[in-house]
This record gives sequence, structure tokens and C-alpha cells, in this order.
Amino acid sequence: MTLVEDPYTEKEARLHVVRVRELIGAAGDRTDTLHGVLSGLSLHDSVTASENSADGAPTHPMTGYDFNAPGVLSNLLPQAQEPAPKTIKSISVSPWNPPPYHLRQKGHLLYIQVTTNEGEQYQITSHVSGFFVNKSSNAKFDPFPRGAPKAHAAHSLLNLLSEISPAFDASFKKLQEYNNLKEPLGTFQITNATPASPWVVPNSTSTLVAHQPDITRTQESYLISGIENTETLRDWNEEFQSTRELPKETVQDRVFRERLTSKLFADYNEAAARGAILVARGEVAPLNPTEARDAQIFVYNNVFFSFGADGVGTFASEGGDEAARVATGKDVMGVRMVNQLDIEGLFTPGTVVIDYMGKRLVGQSIVPGIFKQRDPGENQIDYGAVDGKEVVASDDRFVPVFEKLSKALKVKKHAVWDKAGKKHVLEGSVETKGLLGTDGRKYVLDLYRITPLDISWMEEFGTALGSPEHVNGASKKAYPHRMTVLRPELVEAYSKSKLREWVNGELEKRRAAQPEKPDGKATESGATKDSTEDAPEEEKTVTTTEETPDFDKERIDISNFSFSLNPDAFSGQVPETDSDKEELANDEQDVRLACEFLRATVLPELISDLKEGDVGFPMDGQSLSRLLHKRGINIRYLGKLAVLAEGKRLESLRALTLQEMISRAFKHVVSKYLRYLPTPLTASCIAHLLNCLVGTGLNAKPKADVDSSMAALYPEVSLDFQNVSPESLRQEIEGEILRRYQYAIESAWATNIKPVQLLREVSLKLGLQLELKDYQFTAQSTNGTIEPAVNVHAKDNAPNGEKTSKKKKKARDGSPASIASVKVSTPHTFVPDDIVNIVPVIKEASPRSSLAEEALEAGRISIMQNQKKLGQDLLLESLSLHEQIYGIIHPEVARVYNTLSMLYYQLEEKEAAVELARKAVIVSERTLGIDNAETLLSYLNLGLFGHANGDTKQALIYIKHALELWKVIYGPNHPDSITTINNAAVMLQHLKEYHESRLWFEASLAVCESVFGKDSINAATLLFQLAQALALDQDPKAAVNRMRQSYNIFLTSLGPTDKNTKEAESWLEQLTQNAVSIAKHEKDVEARRLRAGITLGRTRPQPQVGQTAEATSGRDPRKGLDSRSIDELLKFIEGDSKSSTPKKRPGRNTNPKRRGGSSAPV
Repeated sequence: MTLVEDPYTEKEARLHVVRVRELIGAAGDRTDTLHGVLSGLSLHDSVTASENSADGAPTHPMTGYDFNAPGVLSNLLPQAQEPAPKTIKSISVSPWNPPPYHLRQKGHLLYIQVTTNEGEQYQITSHVSGFFVNKSSNAKFDPFPRGAPKAHAAHSLLNLLSEISPAFDASFKKLQEYNNLKEPLGTFQITNATPASPWVVPNSTSTLVAHQPDITRTQESYLISGIENTETLRDWNEEFQSTRELPKETVQDRVFRERLTSKLFADYNEAAARGAILVARGEVAPLNPTEARDAQIFVYNNVFFSFGADGVGTFASEGGDEAARVATGKDVMGVRMVNQLDIEGLFTPGTVVIDYMGKRLVGQSIVPGIFKQRDPGENQIDYGAVDGKEVVASDDRFVPVFEKLSKALKVKKHAVWDKAGKKHVLEGSVETKGLLGTDGRKYVLDLYRITPLDISWMEEFGTALGSPEHVNGASKKAYPHRMTVLRPELVEAYSKSKLREWVNGELEKRRAAQPEKPDGKATESGATKDSTEDAPEEEKTVTTTEETPDFDKERIDISNFSFSLNPDAFSGQVPETDSDKEELANDEQDVRLACEFLRATVLPELISDLKEGDVGFPMDGQSLSRLLHKRGINIRYLGKLAVLAEGKRLESLRALTLQEMISRAFKHVVSKYLRYLPTPLTASCIAHLLNCLVGTGLNAKPKADVDSSMAALYPEVSLDFQNVSPESLRQEIEGEILRRYQYAIESAWATNIKPVQLLREVSLKLGLQLELKDYQFTAQSTNGTIEPAVNVHAKDNAPNGEKTSKKKKKARDGSPASIASVKVSTPHTFVPDDIVNIVPVIKEASPRSSLAEEALEAGRISIMQNQKKLGQDLLLESLSLHEQIYGIIHPEVARVYNTLSMLYYQLEEKEAAVELARKAVIVSERTLGIDNAETLLSYLNLGLFGHANGDTKQALIYIKHALELWKVIYGPNHPDSITTINNAAVMLQHLKEYHESRLWFEASLAVCESVFGKDSINAATLLFQLAQALALDQDPKAAVNRMRQSYNIFLTSLGPTDKNTKEAESWLEQLTQNAVSIAKHEKDVEARRLRAGITLGRTRPQPQVGQTAEATSGRDPRKGLDSRSIDELLKFIEGDSKSSTPKKRPGRNTNPKRRGGSSAPV
């Protein structure tokens, strides 16, 4: 085999140097404007090593676990680690670079300078033939090869380094060993997604973020892009549209097209976010500098930027800046939907919204012809409203593509009238515009009104046209804008509901027409209902087709069913003729019914699901928002949700909704003060507002810490934030909540907040990265021995766990970095230095891969139909497609790893389940966040699958980490933690830690009783398990008492004939006899266990937020009555062997948090 050494080009030489620098660990840390400190961080390696590294480690990780201890913020960061071995002191571009003209002719490409670990400095020439040491020095230029014996040359720079540095090979081998200890996925470069940035980051002196000298850092853009820098400027719009025009006939075509699309969107989102940061910081000159600040527009890197504010009065009648801000967010969602639908011949501009430093910026690819001044008499827009709604264009060329779009979005073809009263029949909303670009493509713009207005909300809260508040000017509590549209998910759910009604109506007609075959029809009806119920799951991937559940087409032809809504109902249209008036009245009635469906069906269903414990419970604002959106509920309904969340069982939901309203209101208040503030003053503003929000327990009258010399540089800037007091901030927050959520929050809210959880929420919403500290929220002093005592009043405080707060306070108070040291002597929870960085919050419009999702769905269905081999093949194909199309590090890939791990677990492929779950954890950490709700659930499943695979100790490490995350994300006693604590108890039993296991069962019961009540069926189920755990722990008397309690609850709730009651009764008899026999005859422990007939339990995967455990893995039997669900549970409990009592126990461990919720066998 011969190694062919090709000649280098200048570009190849540059990139070779970049790659070698990274390979040998010579690239220093990067300070990136877009990605924050430690972005793309994974804790998996650190968590895995945490317990194993300790000397004299306990027998299991749960020893001495404190359920009531507060969350510790240091759990959100990896352990400090040894620095990587150095292979070379420095490698950089030489001061003699680039080669002069006459030497370029001789094949010189690049000059670099290397300092070895021995301290020797070498000047190296990159030549078309390879690399050689030259005769140059810092003072003399002679780039030709040295003579013997110092002549060193090689085709690869790596080999040359090995020749010139004796220590290089050994240190390079050590570096490789060091890197091999790390999980490859944890260090793999993120190419197709925005890496998650943690909200807590280490102190700047920490080894994790140490700033190293590296002259080449500033030279990297040259090394990557060359002197001309021509490779980075891209025509985004042409790339987007030509990618969309690629063929999609074969699977190979689709893979190539979707892969290119995914990469293109990722590149564009990154470029737009970088440009938006520069625009927000004032680094880019506006195209129209004479206009008002909010009306200014910018172009940077071929992306067009504007502010998400009403700079030119377009939204004056809709709510001004507020309406404009909402419209931009809705527009991104609309563009994403159109991108997903992928309609041939219809194009969208690349669109991204970036929230940064209180400003909202919209970045769009430049549509050719959008700025072109048209001839007199021609409209600027070809389809839809032109100036406000006074002129309407309806170019027939747009009808075919808009018709397809409207059919998919359930938008009705309808009439609108312009200022002159002329009627135009449009396929889409009058606000949705069509533009014929100068490239001949049909573009759809302004997709913020693809669904109808929520008229029920508008009439209730005074924003409907003609309502008194709208006519007389907004009152203090009037909703801030008129952009209150229904969510597309709601329209989808409502159309499925209408379809069910229609199908049942058709069946009734058939029954009436053919009464002679009742039996057959009854079966048909059942089948029809089932397939309609299943439709939502299966249609998630195929959004382009109309509603077609899997009916037998001969029985019912659903092509006769049609459903659509008029998006311009209630928007002020004035029909001329009676027939038009009647049609508009009918359209408005349809919209009213959809709004009613939201209030009367969707909201109560969500409340019911969460109350009954049938679905995974949200744990923070992000998971709550996702759950609401998935169900078609707008965030503005948080106030109504808080009102509906009554009673003990929904206390958690109520607390979450209140926290979410407070954090969102605070975000709006902060944005108002930050909006026009120069970057050097932002940290002072944020620290002061945080002190007023959560620091009043330490200092009731915080003062803003502003560097006066810095403020003097910006004399024209308003520093209003200095005047904010805790009282005025509370009033502002209460006012925002009243307006935005129409909810009057109780006045004591400020004393009831959970400071750490609220701090996390506002940090994530504003993109803050705070320094890891033991933040003091109360005035109590602490010392190292009684650290938890800080939390008497604020039990969710988050100590660092390393240093005492007193020491920290001294270190901070005396810090020379704080110029205003006099002010800092009064303790404040936050000082400006605590705000380390602010990262942008990005909303983007990239579509999901329909091909990968089709394969996943096909695999799920095959497995449900017992075609195991085919199903597994399809699942592996889906996994391969996800990885090819999205790249390995991507949120969608994390979700597919998680889904597949659960499916493989159910198929008893435990090793594969563990491997997939491990990947899900790491990718989720790096792309969604180390403390994201989905990451936490992935850790729980990794623990469960690891235990099932026989590695129980490691499994408990993961469970413990998840519980620690839970304390930070939510605080103690989350409803779903009942299942987790229970699973840990089962694992401890497998380690024969019977006493410890009993403590965990007791902890699980305590949480269950606090959430569901002492007499709930959930509590009875846990009492049943606890009784068995007590028997294993040689406490027969307590075991009998607990089993009696369990039996009594079952008897009262379910009656004496129920299987649960009978089983508890049978166990009660056995345990009682066992206790008596133990009292009479002292026997060895093992005999007693055998006598009790107890074997160890089985654990169960955690359901995703808002889904049942079955739906998470693709099987979602529809919810029925409690009794039916309990029957299913019992079938599982009883197992296959009727004679073997031990089989009864596992089911009791499966999902104790449910109050008889649906629980299909695993």
C-alpha cells in the first residue's frame, strides 16, 4: 500500500494548520460573542466519575441522602479537572506571513512559528510539497530550508513537530489518553444546532474557564477564511430557495435535500444571531440613520435586520410596539409551519427572531425585489393587503400555491373588502402577503395571522373592535394588543373533534338506513372511533395532507368532510351584500365555536389529566409552556390556568403558573430598562433589578451599584433603573401580570416565591449567565457546620456546597474589582460582577425532517403490530436518518435517542436501551441544557435502564443527580418525583440495602401524601409497597400496620370486590401470620423473607411532560375510567403465574404516582 502525498494549495495549508492545532491541544479557549461561557457543556462524565473517584466510597451513592436539603447550584457545573498535557508551547502564524510575490511563485504558501516544550523556537515554511524548518529568525527573513544537521521536513505538520521536539511524541500520547477518558459525544463539535449555555457559570479564576494566552486566536479567521475573506459572505436567500427546489423523488434525494436544509438553517441562524448581537450593541451602521431608533434597518452578512417594534406605525391600531413584538414571534412560527409543509412553488425568506439585551431583532434573508420601487399604479405586494388593509391585491398567479397552503392550515377561502368597498376573494388571511420576487419565485410574507383571532378573549378583555375599552382608549388592565390569535395546534385539535362528530353522524345515518345489521355496524363504529382517536399521533408527521385517519375507505369516505376557519373573522371587514353578510356571520360563529372548544374542552382536559396524575407533570416554565402549546393553549391563558388549578393536587401546577407569570412579567420590566442602555451599564441594571426581586430578604432597600465614571461617558442615556425599589418593581410586575394574563396576583406573592427557581427562570428568559456563588436571599449568617440553617425562611436557597457564605461575602465585599466599594459594604444579594455574560435567546424556523419521522413512526407501528424484526430495522433506519440529516448533536436526535431507548427497553434489548439513553443524556445536555426538563428525564431513564441491565450502583448515581437537578429546577416534592424515589427504593432492595430502601419508600409516601392526600389510591399503592419493604427490613409489626392502612383505603375507595382490595387483604393475612410466627419461633432472616413471599420490584420509565408513559414510547391507550386502569395494573401485578405470590409485587413499583391512571404492561 502506497501513501500518496498530494501537493497542498494555500487553502489546504491553512486548514491543515487549524486542524493540527486542535489535534495537539494547542488551541486556547475561545471567547465567542454568540455562544456563552461553557456553551454545549455536558455533565455526564463528571456525574459518572463523581461517586467512583471518592476514596472509601460508601456501598451505594444514596448513603445519608437528605430529601429536604435545598438545591445546590454547584451540581450544575462539572468538577474541576486536571489541565490537559501540553504538547507544544505555541504554534501561530509567523510575523513574516504572507509570502511575498516572488516566493509565492516558488510554491511558498504560509509561514508559521512554533515554540516547543523544550523552549526552542522554529520558523516553518508551508510549501506546496509540505512543511520544512526554514532559516528565518525574528529579525532576519530567509524562508528557505535549513541545511544539515538541522534540516527537518515532512509532508504533515504533525510529523514535523515530532521531528523537532523530542518530548512531543510522549506528550501527544498522554494527550490522546487524556482525551480518551472523555465521552466522545461530550466533546464532538456542534454543527447543526445552537449549543445550550448554562445559566450558572464558574468564577473567572476557575480552571474550567481560565483565559489562556494564544496569539493565534486572533489569526483564526484568516486561517479559516483566507486574506480575502470571500468564503464567508453567502447569498442566503438564493441558497434557501435553490435548496427547496432540489429534487425529492427518491429516498436518496430526500436525504440529501433535508440534510442540506438542516445545515443551511443552522448556518443561517448562527449568522443572523451574530449579526443581531452586533446590531443590538450599536456596532452596525443603519441604512436609514435619520429615522427614529426603532424604525432603523440594517444589513449585515447579507441578512436584513429590523427591530421587533412598531417603528413606522404599521401596528398602531393593533397595539403598537406590543403588537409588533408579538407579530414577529408569530411570524417565525408561521414560517416554520410553511417550511414544514414544503409546498412546491411557494417560498419563504429565512427568518429568525433574536431577543438580546432587552431588544427584539428580526433577521431575514433579503428577498430579491422586496426593496424595488414599482411603477406608478403597481402595488408593492402582489397578493394580500398592501397599505394597512386599504388596498388589497389579488394576483391570480398566487391562487394555486396559496390554495394548497390554506388547505393544509385549515384556512377558509373568503372575501375581504378594500377601502373603496371592492370585494376580493382571498385564499389566505388579508395580512398574509404574496410577493413575486425579481427571481420569478412566489414568496409568502407576514405569516403572523394564519389562524383566527381569539374573539372570546378579545371580548372578555376589551380588545375586540367596538368594545368600550378599545373605543375609549386602553384602561390600566386592558390587554396590551389585538394580536391574540388561536394556536395552530388548537385549530388542528378542533378539526379532529369536528371530524369525529361528522364520522359519528355518518354512522348514525347508515344505521338508520340499514337497521338489519346491528352487530356489524356496532363493530364498525368501535373501529371508527378508535382510528379517529389514534389519528393525532399518526398525523403529527404528515402535516401536508388533510385529515385522513386510517379508516376503511369503503366504509366511510372522509373526503366529503371539510373544515376550515376564516382568519379574517372579527378583523373589521365590512361586507356589502346580504349573502356576504350571512357568510361572514357563519364564519364568525365557527370561530366562536373554536374559541369555546379551547375554553370548554381543552383547558379542562389538561387540568383533569394533571389532576389525575395520568401524564408527566411540568417542572419549570419551559416544560409548562411546551405542554400548553402542544395542547393548543396560548400563554396568555396562564391566569385562567392558575384559577382552575384549585385544590391540594394542583398546588404544584398553581405554583408553577404563578412563577411563570412573575418571571415573564419581570422579563418585560427588565427589557424596558435595558432596551436603550449601553452594554457597560447593563450588569448594574440587571443586578439591581434582581436585588429588588429576590434579594429583599437580605437588604430591603437595595441601591443600584453604578460606576459613575462609566455613566458619565453616556450623558444622554436615561438611568431610570436606579430609581426602582422593591415596592415599585412589585407594582410593575403586578401591573404586567394583570394586563398580560388578566390575573390579579395576591399581594403576598413576593414572600412566597422560591428564589432559586425564580432566579433560574428569569436567567433563562433573559439569557443571563450568573457566577456560581452561595447567593444569600435572607439576612441570616451561616457557617460551614450548619449551612442548611440558612434556609429556615428560604428553604430553596442554593448554597455552593464548597465555601461558607461568610467567607464568600467577605471575598466579594472586599473585592477591588468593585469600584463602588462604599456601596457594596451594605450587603446585596447580587453585585454587577455576578452578571458574567448575556447570551441571545433565539426563535428560529427550521423544519423537522419528515423522512426521519416517517421511518420512526413506521417502526413504532410495526412493533405495535408485533412485527418485531421489521420494527427494529425501521427504528435503526430512522436513527441513521436522524443522525445523517441533523448531525449527531441536535435536540431532535436527543429526542429520538430517548424514544428509541424506551422502545428497546420494552423489547428487552437492555444493553441497546442503556447505550441510547446515555447518548440521549449527553446530546440533551449539550443542546437543550444541563438542567432542562428533558435532560432530567433522560437521566432518570438512563438510571432505570442501567438498573435493568444489572448496573444498579451506577444507576443510583444517575438517579441521585436527577434528584439534585430537580431540587434546583422545581424544588422539593415534585409530583413525578414520587415515581423516581420509588424506583430508587426498588434499586436499593436489589442491593440488599433493605433498611435504606425502607427510608426511600417512606420518603416517596410522604411526597405522595403531600400531593395526592393520605386517602388517595396512590397512597394506598405506596403503603402496600412500604409494608413489604418493612417486612424485608425485619419490622413485621409496622408492615402489618401499613398493609392494613393500604387495605382500608382500597376498601373505602374501590369496594370489597375490587382486585386491589382483595390482594391487599390477602397480603394483610400473610403478613399478620408471618408476624405471629416470628414472635413465636425466632427463625433466620432469609426464612422469614421466604415466608413473606416477597421478591424485589421492577422499575418503570418516567413519562415525558404532558404524556403518559405509553405515549412517550409510542403506545398511548386512550384514558378510560379508573376501574379499567386498575384492572390493567392488576393484570400486570399478578404476572403470568397464579400460584406464585412473588409475582404480585413488581407492579406496585411501576407507577405509584398515578391515581389509578392508565398503566399498560411494559
